[in-house]
Amino acid sequence: MKIIVTSVSVKDQDKALKFYTEILGFVKKEDQPLGGGARWVTVVSPDAKNGTELLLEPNADYPAMKALKESLVKDGIPFTMFGVDNVQKEYERLKALGVKFTMKPTEIGPVTIAVFDDTCGNLIQIIQK
Repeated sequence: MKIIVTSVSVKDQDKALKFYTEILGFVKKEDQPLGGGARWVTVVSPDAKNGTELLLEPNADYPAMKALKESLVKDGIPFTMFGVDNVQKEYERLKALGVKFTMKPTEIGPVTIAVFDDTCGNLIQIIQK
């Protein structure tokens, strides 16, 4: 068994796709209509185009998801995390592109983390192991 798709909840798939590709640097893998205006939109790491896909899931208005996202953001808890080679360098690159961070690069034991707002209602953590 292996993880092939994981998701992040978004309200606006076009806005999310732009942020996750143009700002974060992921590559669009799938973009298929689901009906009712929703789409199956996934992105992947440019270094692992056949790796785990991140689904930009259009369910941000679903009441339970909306409550979960609001609670996580209120408590400062990231929805998911992405690995990077150098958190400080990625922090500086993303800040220069206008990304808003809620936590600057911070060493926690053997890892360094930082947390940013993905503009889609989620906090995302980057981690350097």
